[in-house]
Amino acid sequence: DVQLVESGGGSVQAGGSLRVSCAASGSTHMRYCMAWFRQAPGKEREGIAGLDIDGTSTVADAVEGRFTISQDKAKNTLYLEMNNLKPEDRGMYYCATERISAGYCWMHIKEGTEFGFWGRGTQVTVS
Repeated sequence: DVQLVESGGGSVQAGGSLRVSCAASGSTHMRYCMAWFRQAPGKEREGIAGLDIDGTSTVADAVEGRFTISQDKAKNTLYLEMNNLKPEDRGMYYCATERISAGYCWMHIKEGTEFGFWGRGTQVTVS
């Protein structure tokens, strides 16, 4: 199993930046697809970024050019760097992971595949 703990959320003004982190523990030696999801009040959860086991990173069109997903393998930590934040970026941000074959990580994120391991989320507010 893998345990995930997010941190780094907060409140910023539009145009500002935040970096949220996801610390992983447990079976981190296994090869997993890593993802960031978010859920705004009254809206469905959406996948916004994925990091495949082959190192390929993908972000959703809505955050392209503003958000970057990355990881520090030595620290077993996943990051989401968010720049030029907009009010529509507000919501609860979750990291999640699942064992998905290389090359299919983003496809599963967009198709809504149920990931098996989730953090509790960190709140991002943009005003």
